[in-house]
Amino acid sequence: MPGMYEIGDKVVYPMHGAGIIEAIEEQEILGETRRYYVMRMPLGDMKVMVPMDNVEELGVRQIVSAEEVESVLDVLRGERSKMPQNWNRRYRANLEKIKTGDIYEVAEVVRNLSIRDREKGLSTGERKMLDSAKQILVSELVLSQDSTQDEVEAMLEELLE
Repeated sequence: MPGMYEIGDKVVYPMHGAGIIEAIEEQEILGETRRYYVMRMPLGDMKVMVPMDNVEELGVRQIVSAEEVESVLDVLRGERSKMPQNWNRRYRANLEKIKTGDIYEVAEVVRNLSIRDREKGLSTGERKMLDSAKQILVSELVLSQDSTQDEVEAMLEELLE
């Protein structure tokens, strides 16, 4: 059955990043008992609870393989793709990409905003967005490559120079 994960699985929770399922717990909330995956996020050692019955709608997926990481890095090395000039529209378009939880889309946002930052500087809102997209990307790369946060962040800095 799709969307069923086990303890120890490494998964991505869109907008939050990648983590490892540590436990499955039942919790009663408002008189309703639901089962949750308890995910430990490698960055900031946070725990996130994901309701098991709607992992599909939430877009939870397995992390990319070590092989796929190379293609993700290619996205980061690529040229900036066209972005709306209008700040608001650009912000919304980037947010939609991050929400998909697709690592390639997230990498594209990181690349485009990094390039824009170098050329023109970013507003506070877009800088926050770049930081959170980077965190999401780093969390998945840490788990798919079995490396540390520092190693991955250093690699990204180099790629985005």
